[in-house]
Amino acid sequence: QVQLVESGGGLVQAGGSLRLSCAASGRTFSRYGMGWFRQTPGKEREFVASISWSGGTTDYADSVKGRFTISRDNAKSTVYLQMNSLKPEDTAVYYCAAGNGGNTYHDYGYWGQGTQVTVSS
Repeated sequence: QVQLVESGGGLVQAGGSLRLSCAASGRTFSRYGMGWFRQTPGKEREFVASISWSGGTTDYADSVKGRFTISRDNAKSTVYLQMNSLKPEDTAVYYCAAGNGGNTYHDYGYWGQGTQVTVSS
């Protein structure tokens, strides 16, 4: 079992920045690829970014490429999502996930509870 707890969400103006954190506990964090997804009401959960177990490989959705950066600190069992140049369409609940590091919902077996990010125009 892996328990994931996100933090760092909040309200920010368009053009601003936020950094989300996801702290993991339980089974060895460094064994898992990690991902960030987001969801808005009435829509499916969508892939945002992923990172391999070593941190050597990252992947991003086209909508966030160049603005968001995923990173991890295996010593702290934590994965981060640095979000810059935020847009109102980035407003969503953001979820952290542990799995094989792919870019689909089915690549992950463990999920956090989510953290709300709201970007005002």
